[in-house]
Amino acid sequence: MSTIRVRITAPEIEAKRIYELLARDFEDDGNPVTVFEASADGREWTAEILLFDMDEAEAAELVKDRLGADAFAAPVEAVELEDINWVEKSLEGLSPVQAGRFFIHGSHDRAKRPLAGISIEIEAALAFGTGHHGTTAGCLIEIDRLLTRRSYERMLDLGTGTGVLAIAMARLSRQLVLATDIDPVATLTARDNAIHNLAGNLVRTATAAGVDSRIFAEAGPFDLVVANILARPLMRMAAGLSARMTSSATLVLSGLRVEDGPRILFAYGAQGFHLVRRQNRDGWLTLTLVRGRHEG
Repeated sequence: MSTIRVRITAPEIEAKRIYELLARDFEDDGNPVTVFEASADGREWTAEILLFDMDEAEAAELVKDRLGADAFAAPVEAVELEDINWVEKSLEGLSPVQAGRFFIHGSHDRAKRPLAGISIEIEAALAFGTGHHGTTAGCLIEIDRLLTRRSYERMLDLGTGTGVLAIAMARLSRQLVLATDIDPVATLTARDNAIHNLAGNLVRTATAAGVDSRIFAEAGPFDLVVANILARPLMRMAAGLSARMTSSATLVLSGLRVEDGPRILFAYGAQGFHLVRRQNRDGWLTLTLVRGRHEG
């Protein structure tokens, strides 16, 4: 399968606008989109997207078509990437992550595991979530805080990726956790990781899109939900997800850029949730919301 990287470099405001347009049109189809500084002085930024199963010319034309060929003067650069596992390659040599009581590491760092706390071994895989990203680390820290303060009976890891958050909840609480993902590769990865980390009997995995599957009705209503996914899917699911939660539930939302915060809070505020804690790690938000009178 060919992987084409399309980049558009422009002044910061324009590049971020291009990023928003690309994210709106492509991320729901599984195409990674990002934006980052491209010059030392911070004036030039690059919006980037990965497209699959097409050649460079097709990818460039598709991006131009979605953006509107006359809307931006910035040049479009399309390059076919080498056919390797880029997730695994990008994670080579990454050091372990300490997030609250959780120590997330690869097999090559087993010797570094601390005597105290909970060590979770996660290898590079074709699924998101190793603890290195600000959203995953933020969720781990919040899981540690929440499960120290109170106990939960029905927990959900929505968009589980590698399963690291579900494993963390299960290991710390010794309670059953439902871990779901739209991607069957992620579901299999999460299952394997749960077994490998001695949580196979506590983590129930399922492939499901949205929250309409029967599995949510069977396992819910949930009093703790952790959802580390993108802002737009979270907003679309606000009513449906809230309906699967108890009247005094806690909700941890991540996968959010700082600018996503107000619209997420509005969407879930309409469902009776209010904000009790906000983390900003490397420009990524982790929001903790509660419904009812408890403080979370």
